Amino acid sequence: MSDDLDTNQPNSLEITLSTLREEGIQRLRNKLRRGQQDMADWRGGKLAVSAVPGAGKSTGMAIAAAIAIARYQLYSKRQLAVVTFTRSAAASIRGKIRKYLKDDLSLPQTGFLVYTLHGLALNIAGRHGDLSGLNLGTSTLVTPSPSHKIIRTCVEQWIVKNPRRYSILLEGNAFDGEETERLRRQSVLRTEVLPNLAYTVIHEAKSSGLLPEDLWRLSEQINDGYDILAIAAGLYEQYQIVTRSQNFIDYDDMILAALRVLENDTVRQQWQKQFFAVFEDEAQDSTPLQFHLLETLATDAENPNAPLNLIRVGDPNQAINSTFTPADPIYFNWFCEECGGAEAPTTNNEGDDAVAIKDEGAEAPTTNGDGVRRLATMDRAGRSTKSIIDAANFVLDWVNRTYGESVAFRRQFIRPVDSNDPQVDANPQPTGRGLEIYHPKDIYQTVELMGERVIELLTENPDRSAAVLVRENRQGTFIAQKLEFLKRQYGITVYDVGSSDRHSHIPGEIMALLQFLDRPHSPDYLKTALEVLVKRQLIPTQDLNALATYPEQFLYPGPLDPPQTPYVRQAAQYCRSLLKARIELPHYHLISFLALTLKYDQSELATVDKLGERVAKQTLGNMSMNSTISVLQEIVSSERFEPVETDEDADSRYLRKNQLTIITMHKAKGLDWDYVFLPFLHEDTIPGNPWVPTAAQFLGDFTLAEVARAQIRASLHKQPLPMAMEAWEQAAQLKTAEEFRLLYVAMTRGKRLLWMSAAERGPFRWNTFTGKESDNLQVKKPCPILPALKSRFPEAVVALSAVLH
Repeated sequence: MSDDLDTNQPNSLEITLSTLREEGIQRLRNKLRRGQQDMADWRGGKLAVSAVPGAGKSTGMAIAAAIAIARYQLYSKRQLAVVTFTRSAAASIRGKIRKYLKDDLSLPQTGFLVYTLHGLALNIAGRHGDLSGLNLGTSTLVTPSPSHKIIRTCVEQWIVKNPRRYSILLEGNAFDGEETERLRRQSVLRTEVLPNLAYTVIHEAKSSGLLPEDLWRLSEQINDGYDILAIAAGLYEQYQIVTRSQNFIDYDDMILAALRVLENDTVRQQWQKQFFAVFEDEAQDSTPLQFHLLETLATDAENPNAPLNLIRVGDPNQAINSTFTPADPIYFNWFCEECGGAEAPTTNNEGDDAVAIKDEGAEAPTTNGDGVRRLATMDRAGRSTKSIIDAANFVLDWVNRTYGESVAFRRQFIRPVDSNDPQVDANPQPTGRGLEIYHPKDIYQTVELMGERVIELLTENPDRSAAVLVRENRQGTFIAQKLEFLKRQYGITVYDVGSSDRHSHIPGEIMALLQFLDRPHSPDYLKTALEVLVKRQLIPTQDLNALATYPEQFLYPGPLDPPQTPYVRQAAQYCRSLLKARIELPHYHLISFLALTLKYDQSELATVDKLGERVAKQTLGNMSMNSTISVLQEIVSSERFEPVETDEDADSRYLRKNQLTIITMHKAKGLDWDYVFLPFLHEDTIPGNPWVPTAAQFLGDFTLAEVARAQIRASLHKQPLPMAMEAWEQAAQLKTAEEFRLLYVAMTRGKRLLWMSAAERGPFRWNTFTGKESDNLQVKKPCPILPALKSRFPEAVVALSAVLH
């Protein structure tokens, strides 16, 4: 009798499939650099990956995710959760994982989900409305600014309930009782000081998991003249009351709601069993509350005390949101230290200006004593040419030596990739000197020099890209106005992201047309509506003032009126068709109709749908034209209305060839161009100093909002609570550190050329600068890094006599 078949032994097909899978995994792993390979070799537990700019964080994570899906045979009921910061980043990494699963591993494109942090929280809260406390069907998501009616209402209610504290604020310093001064101070407190305090503290506290009662307890630990944290706690209480009464929620409420759901043991275990592990990208931008959510989901449901199945990838040196969100890089640094401690670099012993770089032979795995690496450093980057890398490393080292270790930067330096690196054109040859430093006489000459260099570069290489990175949108507007001739004369597109990408352009355009439909006889509303139609290229450009002066004559000319030109007739016909729709359609259908009339694209139409839902929720029970316009006015004036992105490569419009993209340093993070220009690098901007508005100086040499933020952050960082002036100094240090990190991010966007300048003369403040030649310019000090760079890299300094014609 033959032996019975052992069904527990793998058959030849299973062995073959397993072998093919391992071969595919090895091929994918071979595409990675050191550091990236640590993610691919992950076998469970916690792993921190600290990466330099251009090191390929997202690509490494996508390959590591595909390998984990293959290795652990994940499927729809046991998935890998990949979490990142923005929708465009989520779309990008989702596409990469699918590609690696399909092309390299021949596997179904399943077994994983990609979320933004807020998308993940909303998914959890939405599935368990009974536990989350949120009714997403009736709640309205808002992103209030200090001028939003919610903030204004909570300020007014706090004043009514706290007359004594308000009176102390009014007295301030050296108040003589004069009635005019009292009225002025009342206005400043109601419209500026208290709204800014409420806005800052509410976001800081909620994102950190603090409730009003937590702030009350903190306020008992410190005694200053104003009881700033007690005021903050009271404002926070009123905010909670107002938002609940009106069914408003903000982004922090999503995270809190998801955490409430996960407090239920049964539900929490269900989610934990669904997610095999959590991979987080851009971890330096997570708030404490967001990390707590990921930590909960990465816990083993069967063994809560087991190590988390969690990979966090980030670069604390690219943390550029900490002055206006609680996403302080200290949290990711803590995670890195917890996973293995800091790696100590050595210096290259080439003098005082040497950049500290770890010795090649010193790269040993950082473990927790179990032989498993828990902290990896991705320090090899192929994005930039060596001269840009050297400049960025010098800035990191110089700031740490000048302002104190760990003030701004984690001590990790960018290295060029190995010679056999698979990246195409890694560490490309420099264009010109690679690093060019200019010192123009004023901001006008700055733009002139940039324009000439752009013409030269993109004329010779039209298949490459260029960008001007600015600190403020007003700077970008000024540059775009001065360089608009590039398209006309040289065929080089100038794309000003600040003016083309405003979050409120759709609500603003819809509101403009609705106001015209509501009051067509108003010259102002008619002109604004015509401006929208011209901007959308629906009617010809013409003298709109002449058309709007007499609305009735323009819209319905009589037999005795002068004959209209063809352009005027076209505009009038368009406006009359809108007015006809106003009569034939109910007003709640007008938003959708106007979107079609304005010929919005797919992404804009999706945003209009989102806007329409928002308006419908807020006007429920009072659906009139006036209430609709009122809601739109609130959104336009005091909110950042987030558009819906439908293009999976939404960032591509910033990276087009033969285009000069003008974009802020903050928005440039995650992007790169062949040629990068950094103008207007002045000390009053980078690093700048916190300043007290003149109108609020009666309260002292500090602002209440920054003092409260510093005190809350000290508590979260387990430090003693500082008094007001010490807190103000800490706020200044925080700003200095972040501004230098922002400059570092901007510098590392360039591939072949980094162009830097600080003009001798510039405007006192950009927000009051009109761009006219008659505007007075002030003598400006350069950002302190520029003189240091000039000294260290004298070959990068370009004499103006060599470039001006």
